[in-house]
Amino acid sequence: MPHAALRIVPGVDQNKTPALNEAAISTSQLIRFIPDKNGIGLPQKLGGWTKFFPNTIGSTIRCLWAWADLNINNWLAVGAEESLNVINDGVLSDITPRTFTDNVSVLVSTVDGSDVVVIEDVGSAISSFDSVYIQTQISVGGLVLYGTYACTAIDADNFSILSTDALGASLAATATVVDAGTLPVFDTIQDSALVEVTMIGHGYSTGDSFPVLVSTSVGGLTIYGSYSVFVIDDDTFQIVASNQAASTASATVNGGDARYYFYVGYGPSLVGSGYGRGGYGMGGYGGSTTFVVGTPITADDWTLGNWGEILVANPLDGPIYAWSPSTRFDNASVITSGPAANYGMFVSMPQRQIVAWGSTFTGFIDPLLLRWCDIGNYDSWIATVTNQAGSYRIPRGSKIVSGLQGPQQGLIWTDVALWVMQYINQPYVYGFNEVGTGCGLIGRKAASVMGGITYWMSQSQFFQYADGVKPIPCPIWDVIFQDIDMDFADNIRIATNSRFGEVTWYYPITGSAGVPSKYVKYNVLLGVWDFGTLARTAWIDQSVFGAPIGASENQYIYQHETSPDADGSAMISNFTTGYFATNDADVKVFVDQVWPDMKWGYYGGAQNANVQITFNVTDFPGDTPTAYGPYTLTQGTKFITPRFRARLLSIEVGSSDPGSFWRLGNVRYRLQTDGKF
Repeated sequence: MPHAALRIVPGVDQNKTPALNEAAISTSQLIRFIPDKNGIGLPQKLGGWTKFFPNTIGSTIRCLWAWADLNINNWLAVGAEESLNVINDGVLSDITPRTFTDNVSVLVSTVDGSDVVVIEDVGSAISSFDSVYIQTQISVGGLVLYGTYACTAIDADNFSILSTDALGASLAATATVVDAGTLPVFDTIQDSALVEVTMIGHGYSTGDSFPVLVSTSVGGLTIYGSYSVFVIDDDTFQIVASNQAASTASATVNGGDARYYFYVGYGPSLVGSGYGRGGYGMGGYGGSTTFVVGTPITADDWTLGNWGEILVANPLDGPIYAWSPSTRFDNASVITSGPAANYGMFVSMPQRQIVAWGSTFTGFIDPLLLRWCDIGNYDSWIATVTNQAGSYRIPRGSKIVSGLQGPQQGLIWTDVALWVMQYINQPYVYGFNEVGTGCGLIGRKAASVMGGITYWMSQSQFFQYADGVKPIPCPIWDVIFQDIDMDFADNIRIATNSRFGEVTWYYPITGSAGVPSKYVKYNVLLGVWDFGTLARTAWIDQSVFGAPIGASENQYIYQHETSPDADGSAMISNFTTGYFATNDADVKVFVDQVWPDMKWGYYGGAQNANVQITFNVTDFPGDTPTAYGPYTLTQGTKFITPRFRARLLSIEVGSSDPGSFWRLGNVRYRLQTDGKF
């Protein structure tokens, strides 16, 4: 009887029909392809994972970042929905920023010729580690206070700040004032959309933006947002509301109260103290012995990076925070001079600058605005002739979806295009070019770089960028784009694995409540794909910790490629081929013996894999196949005798035993023709 080989075409193809996908794989679960010298991809079991940290984090993990400090200590930052944490030497520390808000009477004091401003907020117990975001413009002593300032503690009821101009330079008061100050007053006229704003010494020019961060009702209107200014005089200007006023009325912003949004800072912990604010930040070193703990912030997502040894962290729609492993403050501190709100940020490579995208000058996010700090100084964000801070507004698209540092240049995706930002020195600092259109990014974490090439998922296609934007053919297009839940596109997570040349996208499907529970994987070495079911909510490639690290929907952190199992449990790994014709004529074929050819374990390890193989046979692609098997194969299995008769054949190969590894080779079978069908 003649023999034949089951030479399986590498890669998974779901776009083809079952019979058209001849001798190729149609479905898969937790497998990968290893190239051989002939360029053939050999299917094998995917590498497993073990816990990187023994406990759950407590909420869904959205971002991971690994780095080393100046003492060669390795750190893993974990950005979760309800916390920001760092892990070092198996110990987790919660460094979540904390905040609280006060709405109080305007009691501000200035001294003529001094930039020191004293603010009274009874019982606030502000420490010198805290910062305050003044969200209602306060006119006092010839100054207008608005934005974020570092605090200096005085006592439990008072603290001071330093007044600065728009460039961050010291700005002295022009009058001495004690416990006073005024807020903007809105005046409406019935049936008019014009609103007159009284704001002493406002300093605006016509065309400037006037931000109202605290919603205020007046004359049937709600004043909230950023408005274009038409100046009347030094103390008054007009804005245009979105509707006409229902009545003639007057109202002060926030009902006449100042709004202070505090970023609570904890200093380094003292042994036995339990809180970093005790001993250093309060009491004899700068204030009252009582303090406000504040409320930990929450975040739908994070972007993380490292500025040398300093961790920088940006919660979605929030400011940028910094935390140093050398000072070991108990929580991350806000960068007071940075933008108050951002979609995200990254640290640029050429000159070490933080680049914030979807940023702001006013407190309201401009979806297309990029801002970057000065070289080597994240406390300087306003462009001057002596620094290299700056900004740029992308001219096309509706928003910046994401940005990252790529090879030799920054990469910025809008919803419709890819832009590159290249360092060109002063006066512009960065030059911007649109290098691809119709290739926008589908979600915030759907792009990454591996091997000098950038890969990303668009709204209905995959792309790569090296010497230009190129689409990546995807033979499993149906699997992802016909099932993805676009309402949760920002939950998509790209996962590069440089050890095996793989790029994976974890994505949510309809009915998964936004959990990225499915994946598609692209092998860049072979140009082939596979797919399966596995949830990962955050990922980093190989790092100072070694193999890639991923976070699961159960709030655990796992290190991949560390085990043949799924955190101690058996991994279910399998694939199913499409149909291939056993004979091209109008006859059936009888198969009575099959000889397995496999790797049964790791090199130098136990050759103990138990692999199941099933033969699905039929005469027509639309019929329900008859299954022969599963047959269990081991290293000791010389052959099996399935004894089936059919025209079309599909095979399933897989395993579910713990502690094993396998790789499929050249399976052969014995056959003979056996009548017409």
